[in-house]
Amino acid sequence: QKVSVEVLDHLEHLALVDFRDSEGVERLQKAIQFADQLHEVNTEGVEPMDSVLEDRCLYLREDDVTEGNCTKELLENAREKVEEYFVAPPGNIPLPKLDERETFLQGS
Repeated sequence: QKVSVEVLDHLEHLALVDFRDSEGVERLQKAIQFADQLHEVNTEGVEPMDSVLEDRCLYLREDDVTEGNCTKELLENAREKVEEYFVAPPGNIPLPKLDERETFLQGS
């Protein structure tokens, strides 16, 4: 099953994943083929659930704080920090233009 350029663009923006090369597109197509197997399951008359555990009562344990005040030790693990915070990579990745990706889609 071929993936259109528009779908690829939409998925990249949702997942922040770069499908710029043919290997990325091929992996996406294999994942779609794998997920398509779910269409073979008869779900007629089955109500959707919020959770697979919605009919169970979940018991929560008490949280007992046994250690604390270890901010300095934790921040020693940070590659980069600002004040007392870890610095994370930016949320967006640079994405190619739609017409650049068409060449990879044609080759797959």
